[in-house]
Amino acid sequence: MHELDKEAANKKTEGLTDDQDVDLNSYTDTLKEYSYVNDLAGIDPADSKQMLKVGVDTAGNDRVATFIQKDSSVIHCKTKQDGVEVMGISEAVRKYDWLQDYLWKGVDPDTDKYTHQAKDKPHEGYFIRVLPGVKAIHPIQSCLYIAKEGSAQNVHNIVIAEEGSELHIITGCATAPHVVEGLHVGVSEFYVKKGAKLTFSMIHNWGKEVAVRPRTVSYVEEEGVLVSNYISLGHIRTLQMYPTTYLNGKGAVARFSSILIAPAGSHLDIGSRIILNAPETHAEIISRAITTGGTIIARGSLAGMFPGVKGHLECKGLILSDGLMHAIPELEGHVAGVEMSHEAAVGKIAREEIEYLMARGLDEDEAISTIVRGFLNVDIEGLPPSLKKELDAAVAESEKDMF
Repeated sequence: MHELDKEAANKKTEGLTDDQDVDLNSYTDTLKEYSYVNDLAGIDPADSKQMLKVGVDTAGNDRVATFIQKDSSVIHCKTKQDGVEVMGISEAVRKYDWLQDYLWKGVDPDTDKYTHQAKDKPHEGYFIRVLPGVKAIHPIQSCLYIAKEGSAQNVHNIVIAEEGSELHIITGCATAPHVVEGLHVGVSEFYVKKGAKLTFSMIHNWGKEVAVRPRTVSYVEEEGVLVSNYISLGHIRTLQMYPTTYLNGKGAVARFSSILIAPAGSHLDIGSRIILNAPETHAEIISRAITTGGTIIARGSLAGMFPGVKGHLECKGLILSDGLMHAIPELEGHVAGVEMSHEAAVGKIAREEIEYLMARGLDEDEAISTIVRGFLNVDIEGLPPSLKKELDAAVAESEKDMF
């Protein structure tokens, strides 16, 4: 493993407090097998409703491919466009000998106990690949769904955007309506080849006592672009993630955006690290976070390794009810001539802003709601209109916990 990889792996679990540690033995990894569903219309209506909340449309409208995993079973997997490959990771391993060159090359299985469990007790995951020069005409959607109460779901995902390709993946992670407690461990490795563009939007909607541990590493080659969007608006017991991206080719670009809301009882320790490892690389990390009684630790890290690289980090948080908002921006310049900046702010809604809107006919709750929506209105690149509607609905639903 490269020295920088080791450094990033160590940083991934940095700051995870003992009281948020997860007892892996408290979850069952014996999961029910579900039958394959050939037609998306055959998905259970209750499951379909939960999936739609995280951007997965079981009508399949405006989607070029769909992958749905329920517990450990791939229950649906189809693609509608030549040059777009989507399948379960176990099938991909059987089909492609060369896939061993990608598996566990970004994420070390010994990084922590969660990656070790994903290697030792795997529960599928997806393989998505777009062939050279192919541009997916609509997003690819994938869903990782927990249906069994108290279970652990350990997945390993591989995404390869071949040279000159372009794709947008919408990944929705959710639990069935009856599921309160569970564990999701998601190891993901992304490879963006020369001149390719990958937009990856991940939306979470978990049960109140679910623990979530994503572990992600991405590599972007010359003139490649990685756009990553993450959204978590509902209850969750504990989430800890620190995706790391290496811009290894000249002119590579990475943009990370996140929208977070932490209700009381939720603990979110989330960040992104981008290593600008080649000339003329650019990076941006934007975070908007609101606590309504929960804890948010918002991390962001940029490391400039070449003269002239450019990066910006922006982390803004609102405290609407007593909770913790901890912003940790980090900039590392390893050579002269790097251009990196950060902006961090944590506070409350200004009274004068509320009064300004109240003077124009809104009551206090409506005024606060309007300000919150404006605060969360980050220009997230690549979200299709249907997903923006779902996001607006989720924000509206989360407002019920704010007042």
